[in-house]
Amino acid sequence: MPRSFPKPTFSHSYIAESEIQRLRNYRDTKTGRQIPAKKNDHLLLATWNIANLGGQKRTPKDYAILAEIISWFDIIAIQETKDELSGIRAILAALPDHYQMIFSDKAGNEERMAFIYDSAKFSLGEKIGELSVPASSLKHIKLPNIPSNFFKGFDRTPYIVSFRSQTTTFVLVNAHLYFGPSKDKDLKRRSLEAYAVSRWGDLRRKDKDRYADKIIVLGDFNLPKVEPGDLIYTALKKRGLIRPHHSTKIYSNINNDKDYDQIMFFPGTVKKAHTQRIGVFDFDGALFKELWESRSAAQFKTYLRYYISDHRPLWAEFKLDS
Repeated sequence: MPRSFPKPTFSHSYIAESEIQRLRNYRDTKTGRQIPAKKNDHLLLATWNIANLGGQKRTPKDYAILAEIISWFDIIAIQETKDELSGIRAILAALPDHYQMIFSDKAGNEERMAFIYDSAKFSLGEKIGELSVPASSLKHIKLPNIPSNFFKGFDRTPYIVSFRSQTTTFVLVNAHLYFGPSKDKDLKRRSLEAYAVSRWGDLRRKDKDRYADKIIVLGDFNLPKVEPGDLIYTALKKRGLIRPHHSTKIYSNINNDKDYDQIMFFPGTVKKAHTQRIGVFDFDGALFKELWESRSAAQFKTYLRYYISDHRPLWAEFKLDS
């Protein structure tokens, strides 16, 4: 992933309120795009890679659109938050005051992992940290036909944050797996990172001293395709992680050809809590109609990548304990 996408060589003027209304109409009326309203007894969770957040010069109107989509959810995991925090702070400033954020220190590509959450409904739990593999455990991060020395630790350390409602505690693992220029080597390295995340979750959920049993892994796994034989998907599933069925097939990138972003969990309490409602929201089907009609498809995507994102948000709904 580049430090930033190139800024479009052309401009586009729009009214934020009109674009936000288009988004809401699309969400509420387009077949397969419906997102349930937030409810007191449910968690509406999302993950979104917002391209180079803090590294690309977005405008207040762009941040208003990003904040509008984020406001539809209770908790949202965000990837590609830069060490320079002006981007995520601008989103937070555009949200109602009861939304708060928490983020990690910087890691690979100058990125932090972040969560924005509705503090009127969820508070931070006691468990907050970064997922690391001790040197003594590196020998366990292995997969068939992949040299174990491909994994020496995470490039971007997954961020573990627990959230509490009045009745339920979730442990969320926000991940952005390695992506580099060498396809074969990088896929193998990424698959070991994926396995390391899955292994950690499997070990913790079975541990008698675990903090909570509701563990959800989410984020940008740079997963090419959810299909048999995909190295990343196979590695994630190897220790029991489940990828719930999406009722409508929409890819999570705006090129509409990759399953990069995922929300996954293990059999047991989280699976029972999942309402079977999950989906990708393709904001690009609603935004900037005039730009779509006046420019080429390539120019339209260039604009979206820079001012909004090249990834679409993925959401899932879970029941809270009664």
